[in-house]
Amino acid sequence: MASVDPKLILLFSGKRKSGKDYVTDLILKRLGSEICCILRLSGPLKQQFAQEHGLDYSELLAAGGYKETHRAAMIAWGEQCRRQDHGFFCRLATQGAQQPVWIVSDARRCSDLLWFRTEYPSQTRCVRVQASEETRGGRGWRFTAGIDDAESECGLDGEEFDWIITNEAESPALEEQLKDILHLASQAAGQHNS
Repeated sequence: MASVDPKLILLFSGKRKSGKDYVTDLILKRLGSEICCILRLSGPLKQQFAQEHGLDYSELLAAGGYKETHRAAMIAWGEQCRRQDHGFFCRLATQGAQQPVWIVSDARRCSDLLWFRTEYPSQTRCVRVQASEETRGGRGWRFTAGIDDAESECGLDGEEFDWIITNEAESPALEEQLKDILHLASQAAGQHNS
């Protein structure tokens, strides 16, 4: 099934354990699956990597040791694929998307932003989810050399974002921080009640 051109694309980025999935799941719950869908660039990457290396795709999707064991090799393989075609995983992730609002939950590289900004210049907005190392540590994050200092974690540091969401216990409530994003998404979907 071919994709329908979206009215709005929200590209979410952030460090490991910053809460990108939590925030994007919250938006999906608020807007509903008729209006928006969550696209994960890592899904097609993990599927292709699993096929080529004889690994368990479902385990690579799950949070846990299996994925972490293969993370460095998967990152290196993904970078090699992107050098050959920077939009490869973006195209795979968007295939078949039918909703007017696309939420990309795991943009990690300048090439990800570039592809969406080039293909969908007027629809693309970028959102950064941030949390302190202390908060991320409480969620199970530990610095891993070769991963946390690689492009997949640092490639968007210093990038300009349309919104920055702070996902910390002492930060303003997520609902308040997401108000403008939810309003824009509702407008884009043709719903004027926010």
